[in-house]
Formats: sequence, structure tokens, C-alpha cells
Amino acid sequence: NGKHFSAGHDLKSGAPAPEKLTLEWIYTIEARRYLEYCLRWRNVPKPSIASVQGKCIAGGLMLCWPCDLIVAADNAEFSDPVVHMGIGGVEYHGHTWELGARKAKEILFTGRAITAAEAAQIGMVNRVVPLDELQGATMELAGQIARMHPFALRQAKRAVNQTLDVQGFYAAVQSVFDTHQTGHGNALSVDGYPILVQYDEMKKRLKSQ
Repeated sequence: NGKHFSAGHDLKSGAPAPEKLTLEWIYTIEARRYLEYCLRWRNVPKPSIASVQGKCIAGGLMLCWPCDLIVAADNAEFSDPVVHMGIGGVEYHGHTWELGARKAKEILFTGRAITAAEAAQIGMVNRVVPLDELQGATMELAGQIARMHPFALRQAKRAVNQTLDVQGFYAAVQSVFDTHQTGHGNALSVDGYPILVQYDEMKKRLKSQ
């Protein structure tokens, strides 16, 4: 739907902020709205496929990364430019696992987007197809999966996810979420506002690149 997969966080959604913003409130809201949502979606028993076209920015990564498979149009671009805002990455740190350590550092340090071709080369997406073939290719893949034995599919998904967790994925995601919150804490201590208030500054810097 639309030209782009996701422009990032919906800054107008959710519960109204209290009169006095605290790190405790931000932590509680973000744990439920972002971290817990991503982990729930990652661990849902049924296979899931993200079909990505156009821009996939910051919070958009938290929509596609928890999916089991990603099919990308050839115009897809993936980025997490929130270092521009004074924080080390989005709430769900899939970067190191999805991109590898050095590429994760590159996109975080520079804020630049990686193309669909780059994402496929490093294994972040499963397939890259022409934009006008994206829906058909995604549905074809979904159809192939749907013909498989449902219990065996659940077992296969659980096996891969559990292997990643044994390697440290779950503990790392939880730990880096806490690190993310120190960015909000620093902004509150310096400016009196959480990081997302600096959204306009991030947009200005991105346009200058």
C-alpha cells in the first residue's frame, strides 16, 4: 500500500504523554509498544513475509525484521538514521544479526540507506524483484509455504529462532533496549525532552546528505 513500506515511527500514536515526562514513562511505553510487539511478532507460530517497496526507515525495520522472510522490490531502501537524533538505533536492535557487525556499524554511524541489492548480498532479504512483480512474487512464495505441513513449519521456525536465541539474540535485544533508553535519559537531562522531539532536526540533516 502506497509508494513506501514505512517512513518510521508513528509519532502521533499511543497514550497521551504525562505533564512531566520521565524516563520511567518512556521506558514503559516503548517496551510495550516496540520491543514486546517485535518479539511477539517474531515468535508467532505461523510463518510471516514482509513485502517491501520504497523507503523502509527506522521503525519500518521493526516491522520487517521480525518477519521470517523478506521480499524486496528493486527500489527498496533500508535505513536507521536515528543517530542524527542523538540515539544509537531503534528500540529493537536487529541490526547486528540482520546485517553483520561491520555493516550494522556503517549504517548507524553514517545514517545512509542500503539498497535492496546490498540487503540481498548480505542476506537480510530473501529475494529482490522488479517493483511491478513484488506482489506476485510475494504471493507465490507464500503459496509455496502454505502447501507445506503446518506443524513441521512451526517446528522449523521454532528451531531457527531458538538457535538464534541460544547464540544470544534474545539477551542482546533486551540489553540493547536498555542502552537505547540511555539516549532518552541523556536528552531529558540536557534538553528536558525525549529524543523523538528532535525528529525535525533529523529530517533536516538527512536532506543535506
